[in-house]
Amino acid sequence: MYNNGDIVAEMRRFIVAFLSILCTRTAFPITVNQNEPTTIKADKIEYSLKSGTLKTVGKTEITNKSGQKMTLRDSYITNNGKNLSGNDIEIWLGPHVYLESENVSRDGDITVAKSATFTACKNCDSYGEAWEITAKKVKHDLSSRMLYFNNMVFWIYDLPVMWLPYFSMPDPGVKHKTGFLTPTLESTNKMGTQINIPVYFYISDTHDLTTTFSYLTKENPLFQLEHRLNLSHAEFRTQGSFTHNREGENRWHIFNDDVIELGENARATVFLDRASDKTYLQKYGFYEEQPYLDSGARVELFGQSGYVIADAHIFQELRNDMYNYSVPNGNILPNVRGVYQTSPLFAATYATFMGDILGISGDGISSQRVIGEARITSPWTLFGGNRITASIAARYDVYNFNNTPMVDGDIYSGVRDRFLPSGYLEWGLPLFRPGEKWTNVVEPRARLTVMRHTHENQFAVDNDSAGALLSDATLFSANRFSGLDLWENGTFADYGLRWAAFNPDGETIETFFGQSYDFTRREATDPNSGFRNGQSDYVGRIGYNNMKWMDIYSRFRFSQENFGLRHIETNAVIGTPRNFVNVGHIWSKQFVDVQTVAESIHEFAGGVGFAITDRWSVRWTGIYNATNDRFQQHSGAVYYEHPCYYLSVGYRRDNAYKEDYVGNTTFQFRFGISMDGKHY
Repeated sequence: MYNNGDIVAEMRRFIVAFLSILCTRTAFPITVNQNEPTTIKADKIEYSLKSGTLKTVGKTEITNKSGQKMTLRDSYITNNGKNLSGNDIEIWLGPHVYLESENVSRDGDITVAKSATFTACKNCDSYGEAWEITAKKVKHDLSSRMLYFNNMVFWIYDLPVMWLPYFSMPDPGVKHKTGFLTPTLESTNKMGTQINIPVYFYISDTHDLTTTFSYLTKENPLFQLEHRLNLSHAEFRTQGSFTHNREGENRWHIFNDDVIELGENARATVFLDRASDKTYLQKYGFYEEQPYLDSGARVELFGQSGYVIADAHIFQELRNDMYNYSVPNGNILPNVRGVYQTSPLFAATYATFMGDILGISGDGISSQRVIGEARITSPWTLFGGNRITASIAARYDVYNFNNTPMVDGDIYSGVRDRFLPSGYLEWGLPLFRPGEKWTNVVEPRARLTVMRHTHENQFAVDNDSAGALLSDATLFSANRFSGLDLWENGTFADYGLRWAAFNPDGETIETFFGQSYDFTRREATDPNSGFRNGQSDYVGRIGYNNMKWMDIYSRFRFSQENFGLRHIETNAVIGTPRNFVNVGHIWSKQFVDVQTVAESIHEFAGGVGFAITDRWSVRWTGIYNATNDRFQQHSGAVYYEHPCYYLSVGYRRDNAYKEDYVGNTTFQFRFGISMDGKHY
């Protein structure tokens, strides 16, 4: 809701805007020696060369090059701006930005404006002034950089909304000052109404913090802190909160992100995301759909031909069932990865060297891995536009396990190693057919990959490979699986056909259809992966974009056995920024094993917006789980945007249930003022 604190904030913002014109020594109407041309018209103008003063008699009009205009009566100003006075002042700072005052005077560091009125909506609404601010007297003290107001009133359509007998604030030239910020009001999840009272602390121009005391009507108070520090080659950001709830529990969170530049080719990052429990962030409004919290550090070294990244991660899971979603099952301490690519050895042939060190620990188990790989890649363009790429690689892995579950079901401690040579040969032939309206491109493509066949395609259950999932994006890759622990194993071929068309107007159409073929019998693979012994499932994509009002993209997978649909995901954006439909859809058939069908994944996500008039519009977004036949969440709002103000009325429904968090419906009303196209 729009409360008294918000109204005071709006008055503060706009008073800053118009008093910056009057209360500084570079004020618009009295800068006769500025570089910008200024025209002065008056019944009588007197300028004293000896005293350097300018005096006008009667009605005076001052206009500068940018079109800002001021009228006043009987003005007086010294050349240095130390003293001035004027009566019946009216200033047009823009088409609708207007200021008037009965009298403005300055004596040294003190400037006083009497009976002042300001609005940024002059003559823009037939019903009257949408809003304006009046004050009986405004005083500015240049030495203390403070503004003082007497009898301040905020008006909406000629109705007084808020009155303050006295108010003070820093002047526009003060960037930072310790003090209270605007209070806010919001609803909470089963904790009643929450009133936030923030206090800003200025330490230096590059160092400050904000503390917030939050009063909740159905729960104990919440304390929040936000700290900011900028240095010449580093920045530090910290956010946190704490509460001791009515059940006697201490609940808290801390988010920290520090970046330190170590020169032109190095950077260090420290990050800390932690909460007292799984539901605290969601219950107290700090949750941003993150599945887990990640804490650790990272050091990056990069050059023209290579890079090295060393990082460590300690995870805090926020989901109830983590095993189905996240692998590895544990913390990463550490992971070091380096890549170096040589300049061409001959023709376009180059070599790549990769090293990777990974440590995983958690729940009494641990494993360490060292991988080294050397690869030579040679791309060639031959007759007729044929493109040939040949590559050979040698990789050696060493693992050290401690009480680690293995894929054969044993718990193993000890060292294992494997030597993994591989190579591939890829062919492609882009065929272009230019036309007056459309240019067509047809590109057949094939790759044969040869790898060492070993039954030890994966040692441990929980390492960095989350599994295999065939898609158009994984074809023609040296590693079709995620991570490095799961070995491709054997010889396989990828092949597909791409067709694309584009025209001078920017319209594009693209389709792709392909498949993978394993010549070597595969080890046991997830039945939902799309991989088979021999021919895999068929994968493809199709998309259209006219660069104006339509962008549709879909990727899919069909069974190679009966051509039945196994997986499809689609995203479509149709319309303009004010009138649009956005639809996302995913459907995936799931199997427990190759013969047992499980419940399918089926979900819709999207939104719609349309303009009722030039000022009124409606928007709605939602996520619908068709498998469980319920909305996960949805929200909608009605918006009104006036040249001088804006408002919205909306709701949000959250159907999530997790431990002590129960989703509910919240409503929100927002109101603000606009000036020069900006919202405040």
